[in-house]
Amino acid sequence: MQRRDFIKICAAAAATGAQPAFAAGDLKPRFYSRVQLVDESRQPLRASRLAAGENYVFHYPFEGTPCFLLDLGRPTVRNVQLKTEDGGSYSWPGGVGPNRAIVGYSAICAHRMSYPTRQISFISYREKSTASKVSRPNTIHCCSEHSEYDPASGARVLGGPAPQPLSAILLEHDGATDTLYAIGTLGGEMFNAFFAKFEFRLALDYGPERARKRISDRSVVTRLDLFCKQQVRC
Repeated sequence: MQRRDFIKICAAAAATGAQPAFAAGDLKPRFYSRVQLVDESRQPLRASRLAAGENYVFHYPFEGTPCFLLDLGRPTVRNVQLKTEDGGSYSWPGGVGPNRAIVGYSAICAHRMSYPTRQISFISYREKSTASKVSRPNTIHCCSEHSEYDPASGARVLGGPAPQPLSAILLEHDGATDTLYAIGTLGGEMFNAFFAKFEFRLALDYGPERARKRISDRSVVTRLDLFCKQQVRC
């Protein structure tokens, strides 16, 4: 945990009267660098420019770990009580932005760690049910084994074999500039297992050591349909 980020979260909570994210549960947030989210032109991303229901991808806290950025178009549930596979509990504080509708999650499925690549993605947010009716509307669905998560409630598991929610990416919204920052994670991180399982593939995509490099300044946000060549819709 970085001391300046810890103090910033505490100060913000005190100013608004809100409870900080680490007020409940035995799992605390893991604070990494405060990273600004930018568009593909490397300009600050404005929260108001996000399309509701669209899948956006960025990388955090490492260059090889993809995340979803979603504007759900509706307020999220606040202070959701969740548990990891090993029984650790935590409280997800809800979304950010004027309507608390903007959320961030690790895009690494909690079951077999399927994740979006430049070639293909088996996991994505579905605003509507697919024609096969396999996936429910307004969920993050992984077609590998049909794990399903509710992004409005901390990515809690709605169905399938996933043993825990997706790890949440803690976001900060600057109301004065309408900009967004990633500041940490909350919940069950799977980064070490992810790097071990996909070491060879990540080396091909990012280089031998780059996938594990921490992002320290900014992260580019891209629409999922532009990031990868094919999205599997089950």
